[in-house]
Amino acid sequence: MNFLHTMLRVTDPDATVRFFELLGLEERRRRDVEAGRFTLIFMGVPGEEAEVELTHNWDGEADDFGGGRNFGHLAYHVDDIYALCAKLRDHGITINRPPRDGRMAFVKSPDGISIELLQKGGALDPAEPWASMDNEGSW
Repeated sequence: MNFLHTMLRVTDPDATVRFFELLGLEERRRRDVEAGRFTLIFMGVPGEEAEVELTHNWDGEADDFGGGRNFGHLAYHVDDIYALCAKLRDHGITINRPPRDGRMAFVKSPDGISIELLQKGGALDPAEPWASMDNEGSW
């Protein structure tokens, strides 16, 4: 058995694709389904098989699912959690749980989907400004 993908309903596909590109994913394929009035966008980490399927319902049905419809989160190992969080912050992404411990952070996609970032290979030494931040990304 192989994990294939996680599907997320999104309201703004362009903003969501940009968000996942900032995380390091690439768009692999896109398909408009005229009969069903939706678009499928598949994104993945280069060199890995698993994907995130973004589903955009043209008539706005995603707005009715609120809060991710009991969806938990996506998780990714990252090479440098501090550098990635700085890049995301510099692009206006809120860091909901900063990487104070050098090991874990949480950010949210444009549709409010929680993304967990885990430092590959164990925690980095605490570093500023992250070590001084609280859970709301404030000092």
